[in-house]
Amino acid sequence: MLSGITKDELIRIRAVADIQFGKGCGKILFPEEVMVIRSKRTGKIKNIYHNGKLIATLRTNDGYLALSIEGAKRLISILPYPKYRVVVKDEVVEFLKKGRNLFSKHVISCDEEIRPGEEVIITDLKENVIAVGKSLLNGREMRRFKNGIAVKVRSGVNEED
Repeated sequence: MLSGITKDELIRIRAVADIQFGKGCGKILFPEEVMVIRSKRTGKIKNIYHNGKLIATLRTNDGYLALSIEGAKRLISILPYPKYRVVVKDEVVEFLKKGRNLFSKHVISCDEEIRPGEEVIITDLKENVIAVGKSLLNGREMRRFKNGIAVKVRSGVNEED
């Protein structure tokens, strides 16, 4: 059930976003009016919503954010290219939109500073958000490897709405 958020909680989730994605990202992702779903067992924040749309999930294992498609669209509007982006070939866009994993042979370009385990935003050549997920390779490996999964896709644009 959606509930309000305290000022301290808002400061905390914004700080997590700033640490994870860069200074200023917290305010873009999480405006004052965000609502949350809390864990029934612990009462901790699980999901963060704005205007009825899921923005991100607070991961329990490491305390970082797992982006939704809506969260990715907000971030991409302020992050300088190519930060946290993986650009893919046109022929795999439809598969990725359905939530399929991204193989390294389909990566055209990406942020060279991506590290394994980081949140990434998958886009097409026109900078449209296609999917979000967790990188399994670093940025250089994604571009150079010709086999293997580069990004474990969590959700594609056709899965959320």
